[in-house]
This record gives sequence, C-alpha cells and structure tokens, in this order.
Amino acid sequence: MKILILTNNDLASNYALNLLIPKLLSEHSLTLWQSSAVGKLGRKPPALEQLAFFEQRLLSDYLTPLIEKLPHQIEQRFRTFSQLATKCHCVLKTVNNINDTESLAALQALNPDLILSIRYGCILKEQAIAIPNHGILNLHSGILPQYRGVMATFWSMKNSETLIGTTLHRISDASIDTGEIVKISTRPIEAGRSYLWHVLTLYQQGIVDMLAAVNTLVNSSSLPSLRQQGESGYYTFPTDLELQEFEQSGMQLVNEQELNAFLKRHYL
Repeated sequence: MKILILTNNDLASNYALNLLIPKLLSEHSLTLWQSSAVGKLGRKPPALEQLAFFEQRLLSDYLTPLIEKLPHQIEQRFRTFSQLATKCHCVLKTVNNINDTESLAALQALNPDLILSIRYGCILKEQAIAIPNHGILNLHSGILPQYRGVMATFWSMKNSETLIGTTLHRISDASIDTGEIVKISTRPIEAGRSYLWHVLTLYQQGIVDMLAAVNTLVNSSSLPSLRQQGESGYYTFPTDLELQEFEQSGMQLVNEQELNAFLKRHYL
C-alpha cells in the first residue's frame, strides 16, 4: 500500500516513527508529512514552555545535528526525522495545514491508500479525509471517549486515574477524537514517574496496535471498529493553576534523569 504518515515535530512522534517505520518499509511505500506544533501558537505557562523544550527543541536544535554526525553502523540506534525520510525514499515535508489548497493538491497527487496519523497538529477536514480509500487511522495518546483533546496523559494523572492508554481510532469527520475505535490499550500509571516518561512508554504498545491494523487491512481490506461508548470528556492545555496543582501533588512534567536514560538507550 501507499501510506502517508502524518506526524508532529516532537520527541514522542520521532520515537513512535522509529518503532513503526522499520516494520512497514519492506511491504509498503511510505511518505512522511510533519506539523511544526500542536495547538495554537502564543503565550504558554512557563511549565509548558519548559516542557516544549524537552519535547521539541532539545531534539530539533541539539540532538538532531549530533545524531546525524554519528556513525551509521549502529543499526539499533534510532534515527532523526530526516534520516527516517531517507529510509522511506521520500523528502520530509512540513505541512501545517493539510486542508489548504496547495496541501490538498499535493495529497491528491500522492493519492495514498491509507493515512496514519500520530500526534499530527492539524484537524483534518472532509476533502482530505475523502482521499485515501482505506481511510485514516489516528493513534491518540489517551483513552477515548473519556480523554479527548490534548495532553490526555497529564489529565489522567492529575485526575488520579490508575490507567493511561492509547486509542487507535478512525478519523471520519472534522470532529476531534470522536471516530470509531479500532483498539484501546492501557497500562498502569507508575508512581514517581514523570508525565513525559509515561507518554513515551505509551507508544510501545500503541504502535503494535497500529501495525496490526495495517496488516488486517492488507489481508482482508476491512478493519472492524466500534462506535465510542461511555461518558465523553474534552481537555485543553492546562492553566498555570492546574500545572501548579499537578506539581503540588508530587508529580513532574519532566524528570531529566529519566529523559537522559531514555535518550542514551535509544539515540546516543
């Protein structure tokens, strides 16, 4: 199949792609499009600005130039976005609004059989949704329908849930995180671990679920899915006060020792 992967320029997206792409390359033609950010630009609380450094700028401004200078012989080392695009024999394309005229024309020309979305920063609208004949699958880093919107893991932790999870679901219209569910996978929240650590660990199983869905489509051309059930909740970015409450409860957005260990294990 021709598969377009929509993703975001951040560490979790890069980690997810390093898990996904090697498993798809041998049987599918892959193209990567990337958004620059999720949500509207503008002033954020200082804690979210700090989080953005560790999620985005650390990788793009500091680690990417370093990783791309390292020897290529170590195959198990994870790759940068540009290196992944090279493995896919495509050019990494920044597309912040897939619904504009130019991007829709490029999407129509590409004519993918399937679109996979992981942390992509733009809401897809009807014209884009109609193009791939196998539809669009989005991997949401939260349990649906209870945790629609952004930073679902943060809100799950703040709300004292025992589980976090990913939801693989269809995108069938321009509403947010409402499409039919293919698979929900959960894991326990671990006391003492940071928000970012929990987010990164979610993609280990989430990508397994996405790969299984692609294989099902290849083998049967159809993919079972169910309408969302239960009480729906929608979350936006937390305020200064909500971030303070999170920290006062003994939780962290980022633990630098955890992050350092993660980067050494996978990238350096």
